[in-house]
Amino acid sequence: MSQFNVFALSRRTALLASLTLAMAGCATPSGPVNLADSIAANPALSTLNTLVAQAGLTETLKSGGPFTVFAPTNEAFKAVPAATLADLGKNPGKLKEVLTYHVIPGKVMAADVKNSNVKTVNGANVALSKAGDFVTVESGAVVTANLVATNGVIHTVDTVLMPPKK
Repeated sequence: MSQFNVFALSRRTALLASLTLAMAGCATPSGPVNLADSIAANPALSTLNTLVAQAGLTETLKSGGPFTVFAPTNEAFKAVPAATLADLGKNPGKLKEVLTYHVIPGKVMAADVKNSNVKTVNGANVALSKAGDFVTVESGAVVTANLVATNGVIHTVDTVLMPPKK
């Protein structure tokens, strides 16, 4: 085989490996990344990424865990009234309460969801439900399930959950 053919073959192999990793949800050839980096790398979660940083939760989602994050998509945040988002932006403590209401301790894959109430990191309970492959958290539906990270799992949801008043 000529050098050119070997080079072309190795480039095709590398490209195929890259595509396979991308399709499997891996950010790098070294495998999954932490929750914070997974959120940051997902264009559909850019609003959440900004708010996580604003609330000072990035380091927690990089090193803590394992956690299960029910991550509202950008579309979910568009449904939140602008005044509510502005208020959360001015109040990092309140923002942290809302965001930690989307996180439960432990790694819960969609297949493992049981119909039950589960305590969130913020201390309040959320209702989890599953019917076949359809998973909900409170009134939100899981859009994309099982985005695995080194310190947990992300399930994108179509709703921003608001914690109950204390």
